[in-house]
Amino acid sequence: QVQLVESGGALVQAGGSLRLSCAASGSINSINTMGWYRQAPGKQRELVAHITSGGSTYYADSAEGRFTISRANAKNTVYLQMSSLKPEDTAVYYCNARVEVSAVRWYDYWGQGTQVTVAS
Repeated sequence: QVQLVESGGALVQAGGSLRLSCAASGSINSINTMGWYRQAPGKQRELVAHITSGGSTYYADSAEGRFTISRANAKNTVYLQMSSLKPEDTAVYYCNARVEVSAVRWYDYWGQGTQVTVAS
């Protein structure tokens, strides 16, 4: 089992910056990939960025060039540095940890979510 606790969500003006943090506990050595998803009202949850245990990163097109994901393994923490924020970035941001049992089987763990609101 993995427990995730996010922090850092806030109300920010368009063009501003924000850093989200996610602290993992429990069976942290089993985690392969950690990432951030977001869900805006009336929309499906979408992947924003993820980072593997080896440090490889992936960004959604909407995040590329503006967001940076990083992982402090010693602190069991993943960060999402967001810059040049836009009103359309407004959403609840969820931390995700994926434990891969095999190439076709994995478990996803989720945090409780943190609200990011970008005012125009």
